Amino acid sequence: MADGTAIAGPDGRLRCPWGLSAEDYVAYHDEEWGRAVRGDDALFERLCLEAFQSGLSWITILRRREGFRKAFADFRIAEVARFGEADRERLLADAGIIRNRAKIDATLANAKLLATWAPGDLDTLIWNHAPSGDRPAPRTLADVPAVTPESTALSKALKKEGLRFVGPTTAYALMQACGLVNDHLQDCAMR
Repeated sequence: MADGTAIAGPDGRLRCPWGLSAEDYVAYHDEEWGRAVRGDDALFERLCLEAFQSGLSWITILRRREGFRKAFADFRIAEVARFGEADRERLLADAGIIRNRAKIDATLANAKLLATWAPGDLDTLIWNHAPSGDRPAPRTLADVPAVTPESTALSKALKKEGLRFVGPTTAYALMQACGLVNDHLQDCAMR
């Protein structure tokens, strides 16, 4: 793992090293990360979770994902958009999520804004920023960028629409998680 190339798991399959760094990562790496996610609510969930991850490790978010889903009405935009001050206070006291005031406020504001969009608009906006053409498969973790021109453009587009906590790094993590890009390493069995 020191060189950042794919490594064999207990089942002998090669995986991205981070996908074996904690037991909770294996299923996420194998079954979810890098696979296409479509639909406004599904993308809203991922956008929110990536924003909450900012400054933290993804494992922290992954281990609290069910708590986030329960706290935020399974990330159904229309429901979260109706959250009021009592819900905000409930979220700030909920130990099952990350209790960061700015991130909670951004999630609520983003839901209120997205509830005014036509169905499919968030999906369209995000997927319109998927890179065109084939990119070379990363051979090592060092080959995986944190930001790309496409993620910078997506971040700008989301911010222009009024969304918060959507910087270029968060946008790229969203692109990776939702299958807009395939950053599984070249030798990873999930590629």
